[in-house]
Amino acid sequence: MSHTPITPDVESLFTRSDHYHNSHLIKPDPILESVQQNTKDKGIDYEIAVSPAQGKFLHLLLLSIGAKRVLEVGSLGGYSAIWMARALPDDGELVALELEPVHAQAIQENVAHAGLSSKIKVIVGPAHQSMKSLHPTQPFDLAFIDADKQNNTNYFIEAKRLVKRGGVIIVDNVGRKGRLADPDNHEASVEGTRELLRYIKDDAEVEGTTIHTVGEKGFDGFLFAFRK
Repeated sequence: MSHTPITPDVESLFTRSDHYHNSHLIKPDPILESVQQNTKDKGIDYEIAVSPAQGKFLHLLLLSIGAKRVLEVGSLGGYSAIWMARALPDDGELVALELEPVHAQAIQENVAHAGLSSKIKVIVGPAHQSMKSLHPTQPFDLAFIDADKQNNTNYFIEAKRLVKRGGVIIVDNVGRKGRLADPDNHEASVEGTRELLRYIKDDAEVEGTTIHTVGEKGFDGFLFAFRK
């Protein structure tokens, strides 16, 4: 099976459509705009962060389930963390795991600028190791996994341990422009995501589905799993 290319015209359509919907549903936000700029100014590849529409989806999802505790695996510059932390009550907490010290510094600065330092805790280091060291007295309501795709399964297994029964695990970037369905594609990120799907297929502790998405981030998707 060969991969069907997505032309620049189609990519432009995705982006134009996203911007049109956002103009009606997402209000201008100077704080988030400054977070984006500060992240870019530090030389961090902001293009791999979630889009505004995806950020608001996470925000609304947390509101809808009444979440108080969130685990984020891979936080980049803190953009998605801020979207999610804004949905938490005053006594809520988001724990953000980030490998790169320069990213962690950007997160701290951006979180402080957003007035959310009391809600967001940043742990620096390899995410899998950091997850294994976590033994919270209260489980997390939701885990959002958006780190290196080769370790998706390792992250997912630890997230199951850390998320409460009835909680949610979301793994970002599992659509990968349809490349998982191409048997000739063996990119590390593709293979890592395939491994995750194979693991979940036989996992009696969760129910999951993939939602494919198009927009300013192109053709991708996320996995939504319910911890039974």
